[in-house]
Amino acid sequence: MNTNKPYVVCFGEILWDVFPNGFRAGGAPFNVAYNLDKMGVEVQMISKIGNDQLGNDLLTQIKNWGVSTDYIQVDDEKATGTVMATFDDHGEAHYDILNNVAWDHISIEPKHRELIQNSEALVFGSLIGRNEESRKTLLELVELSKFRVFDVNFRPPFIDFDLIKTLLHKAHLVKMNKAELRTIIQYLDEEYLDEETSIRFIQKYFDLNEIVLTKGSKGARYFVGKDSFTFSAVSIEFTDTVGSGDSFLAGFLSKRIQAKSPEEIMKQAVSLGAFITSKSGACPDYTYDEFKSFREEHYTKTI
Repeated sequence: MNTNKPYVVCFGEILWDVFPNGFRAGGAPFNVAYNLDKMGVEVQMISKIGNDQLGNDLLTQIKNWGVSTDYIQVDDEKATGTVMATFDDHGEAHYDILNNVAWDHISIEPKHRELIQNSEALVFGSLIGRNEESRKTLLELVELSKFRVFDVNFRPPFIDFDLIKTLLHKAHLVKMNKAELRTIIQYLDEEYLDEETSIRFIQKYFDLNEIVLTKGSKGARYFVGKDSFTFSAVSIEFTDTVGSGDSFLAGFLSKRIQAKSPEEIMKQAVSLGAFITSKSGACPDYTYDEFKSFREEHYTKTI
């Protein structure tokens, strides 16, 4: 890895999404990593696969994409993760996530310390904390990071609100959707009144400077300190919603780590989220130039 170039570390699940029409590499943090790489951001993925055929195939796929596998561990006992994915009539994906697999047992290594400390950001979600070993590793890595990006990403039944609360306290930037916002507010024994009131409450409660609220076809909002910015969605004909939030976050971070303006950051985020939604799966094959053309053709903004 070229350590002179700014890079992002994604920590968490890497797996096969099993769709009716076949297997696709996935896992929320890996989807972020894949799309960050497409945006030209150097990225490292910390995860674990099984020493099995699915694991070998996954490594081969990732290498073929040109994404680094330097920090992907191999487990001789636990299987590579799989998720059974189905779609409802609205194109929304629903997941049945196999438990106690390789990525539940990511161990911390001495080389992680320098990797995390020198990174621009550490990206993680809540699902990776469902089992003790990976949760312990996550909490240790978080303490080493200078910019902690928490993608809430609830996946029932694996929701531990004590862990969620801990991660919200430790995060510098949090991304959540409208349903997750309502759930967090309910967990905190507050009444949901509106987006603004609820986000401001969470900011104060957890001493959070930055929150991104995604709302699908209704766009997104970016709260920074006392300021807030509202952005409309990109109007497209969607194929499926798999990985749309992950690609949104990748687009966001690709500009956020460059300290660009909220306008530039969110233009990239909403455009990439829409671009991936117009394609099949979370990690479709595309070039940056293809995305750039899409962004310039489709992007509109409303404040």
